[in-house]
Amino acid sequence: MRKKVSIVGSGNVGATAAHWIASKELADVVLIDIVEGVPQGKGLDLLEAMPIEKRDSHITGTNDYADTANSDIVVITAGIPRKPGMSRDDLLNTNHKIMSDVVSKVVKHSPNCIIIVVSNPLDAMAQAAYKLSGFPRERVIGMAGVLDSARFRTFIAEELNVSVENVNAFVLGGHGDTMVPLPRYSTVAGIPITELIEKSRLEAIVQRTRDGGAEIVKYLKTGSAYYAPSSAATEMVEAILKDKKKILPCAVYLEGEYGIKGLFVGVPVKLGAKGVEQIIEIKLTPEEKAGLDKSAAAVKELVGVIGV
Repeated sequence: MRKKVSIVGSGNVGATAAHWIASKELADVVLIDIVEGVPQGKGLDLLEAMPIEKRDSHITGTNDYADTANSDIVVITAGIPRKPGMSRDDLLNTNHKIMSDVVSKVVKHSPNCIIIVVSNPLDAMAQAAYKLSGFPRERVIGMAGVLDSARFRTFIAEELNVSVENVNAFVLGGHGDTMVPLPRYSTVAGIPITELIEKSRLEAIVQRTRDGGAEIVKYLKTGSAYYAPSSAATEMVEAILKDKKKILPCAVYLEGEYGIKGLFVGVPVKLGAKGVEQIIEIKLTPEEKAGLDKSAAAVKELVGVIGV
């Protein structure tokens, strides 16, 4: 029996995630959207690419949640995108309504699935999905840290003119301006970047990582990033479907870890077949802990607005 991944939302992030998942032959993909014709058209287009790619993934586009039944993983990208000048907070109430509708249908048709939330504002939407689904915390995960860490790794590799494969980096906290890149835990071929990049340059790279999404919005003007976000979600899908026990930074519901209780915040977790199989607590300096607490406070403010 082949694995099944449903992607809610067939916009740029959803459709590109379908592309990555199908091209890696990770699962059969169902692309669902409320707009008639768009998921069907994009799904068929992708399906017709599979003979060229020599992949047997099957892609279906639909407007009917019945087609998503018994999904192993559901990736939720639905929501209105952030536009220039729009804060993540502006998105909050509209996307919460969308999330309520989506999650109720997902739970009805795939009660045993793992949910990966990509919709913004990420941490608040993940918390909403968790509360609305009634699922255990292991099965509702927010995609943010993988993307933010990838941006951090990109800038480090560029700065040092080294292969991105050599660069490991960690970003904790909420997805947004308060995220906490951790240079102390970031390495190039095992060497801490604090020994390779001077402090002022490192601070600039950290800031560029925080502004990563906004930088792309500024260039695109009428949209936001989608290649890297969808690739990040796909890495999480792969870790779960292949039971890789891969340690990735993800937004998860904390119940006292890192001194934070009752909030979705980005921390390192082990991803496997059951979803979040372990939350890994690393030692933080007082400055790093203060940054994480500040980030958690920003998430708390958002979830307070929507009452979750």
